[in-house]
Amino acid sequence: MDVYTENPNYKPVSFSSTTITELMIPSYSNFGGKIHGGIILSLMDKVAYVCAAKHAGNYCVTASIDTVDFLQPVEVGDLVSLMASVNYVGKTSLVVGIRVISENIKTNTISHTNTSYFTMVAKDENNQPVQVPGLILEDRTQVRRFLEARSRRQLKHNYKHETEKIVMPEDEEICREMLVGERCTIAS
Repeated sequence: MDVYTENPNYKPVSFSSTTITELMIPSYSNFGGKIHGGIILSLMDKVAYVCAAKHAGNYCVTASIDTVDFLQPVEVGDLVSLMASVNYVGKTSLVVGIRVISENIKTNTISHTNTSYFTMVAKDENNQPVQVPGLILEDRTQVRRFLEARSRRQLKHNYKHETEKIVMPEDEEICREMLVGERCTIAS
């Protein structure tokens, strides 16, 4: 009998791990001939939903996305694989880690294009947040990912708190002084 059957309030990471692979076609390209970043983001949102909904057993919505840095361009004709797993669970939210790779099927060259973290919130039939199952961490990598996600969550909270303190000075002369050395000017 597996752990999930023994305790349905917890699910192992492997239960909801999901991979989506899609061929990049010409209609996905931007003006530079590379695959448009919005296409990759849409696929990331899709795989995050599948992974989160499977773990939660409920509809899930994207609450936030932590950093999306495009490390390598994706070419028309590449296969893009998006590998997702639940890295962290709170009460009603889950953090889904997504690793994106592209593969040139002619040369067999594989490139890591980006990694990102989607925070998803589980919803019930009345569109209200609902508690998600706990997470069974099956190996050291999953423990590391859980702890890293918890740290990112705290950093995000701190960042939000600090950015709320940013205010524009009322004094125009102070504003001008703050802009010295920047690539801008204030219109007269």
